[in-house]
Amino acid sequence: MDIGTAKPKNTNIPYHLIDVIKPNEQFTVALFKRKAIKIIKNIQKRGKLPFLVGGTGLYISSIVDNLKIPRVEPNYKLRMKLEKLPKDVLWQKLLKLDKNAAKIVDKNNPRRIIRAIEICQATKKSLSEVRKTGKPFFEILQIGLSLSRPQLYQRINKRVGKMLEDGLLSEAKHLYQKYGDEAPGLEAIGYKEMISYLKGEITFDESHELIKRNTRHYGKRQIQWFKRDKKIFWIRNREEAEALIKNFLKFPEPV
Repeated sequence: MDIGTAKPKNTNIPYHLIDVIKPNEQFTVALFKRKAIKIIKNIQKRGKLPFLVGGTGLYISSIVDNLKIPRVEPNYKLRMKLEKLPKDVLWQKLLKLDKNAAKIVDKNNPRRIIRAIEICQATKKSLSEVRKTGKPFFEILQIGLSLSRPQLYQRINKRVGKMLEDGLLSEAKHLYQKYGDEAPGLEAIGYKEMISYLKGEITFDESHELIKRNTRHYGKRQIQWFKRDKKIFWIRNREEAEALIKNFLKFPEPV
């Protein structure tokens, strides 16, 4: 999943938690938290400064806020039953269990909704009750990149066009043939639209436009999630970021 996930190509910077599972394997917030904390501590032991970069709010929160992840084993019988339901029905079912679910769960992600229902039913509690924050593991500076909507959408369109030029369709076809369309990783934006085209459900142009539209919608949800976090410093350029980081690290000013 190189092209569709825009894996970094700059080999001068060491990256972590890339290529750790296969597209047909499940990856959870709890697993991410455990692996990420171990890596962060190892980086710090070497006297280096780790950057936690990404856009999935819940995953970021699991580290920044030391989110307590409930240990609930998968209920495959329940999952099979829920997977047959339309997304809107799933969402309403979750809201009945937790009226505040919209603050935590992406209503456009059926897998996340099903997992949330699974947790609520198993614990007999709302997500807000079982997902508590703990004492922070690290001293953290949170920086958000502030872009206007036109700038953001322009970048999204350019990025999608570049992925298609780089061979996203061929990559999606290879993965679809190898893992099928039920693989969790292939639910990601970019792959699911390409697979719909390969299955003859939509045209190539429609798949292209759907990727851009779904990425825009995801971007909106990211902004809504992170805007709720008052600890984030929103910056418009590199200079603002550098000033924040220097102050955070208390670098001495040059003489």
